[in-house]
Amino acid sequence: MRHRVAKTKLSRDMDHRKMLLRNLTASLIENEKIKTTHAKAKFVQPYAETIITKAIKASNTKDKVLKFNTLKELKNALYSEDAVKKLVDDVANRYKEPTGGYTRVTKIGNRDGDNAEMSRIELTKSATKKPSKPKVEDKTEDKTEDVKELKEVVKKPRVKKESKE
Repeated sequence: MRHRVAKTKLSRDMDHRKMLLRNLTASLIENEKIKTTHAKAKFVQPYAETIITKAIKASNTKDKVLKFNTLKELKNALYSEDAVKKLVDDVANRYKEPTGGYTRVTKIGNRDGDNAEMSRIELTKSATKKPSKPKVEDKTEDKTEDVKELKEVVKKPRVKKESKE
């Protein structure tokens, strides 16, 4: 019986579950969003947030020993040099102000075939900034000229038609 056991197993043994967690987190950091089952997304979210928090603390400190040890922990946690590099250089700099909420899980429907509930887990702040709208040039001079022409047309006397009564 598994009374009062709060851990999610995902029908995998401990080693498989640990590697799944590391691989999903590395993919999330490298791609900034991944599509997976809802159970796996909810499983990886706290781990990814913890990893991002460690990277933020490492990038904010001036202590070289703490930074080195934290980078070593991140390499052991993710096994992917590319993910660690992107995490420290890009992602940690993006999230300097907030103290949490780095990831978002969004349900996207059910998968064809086995009808599993699918979700997208993504980083909340994207690396690419939204393109700004092009500024519209102020054309007030043209409008004033058009208004002047309209006023001249209105001021012209109208020709009255004579009615026969």
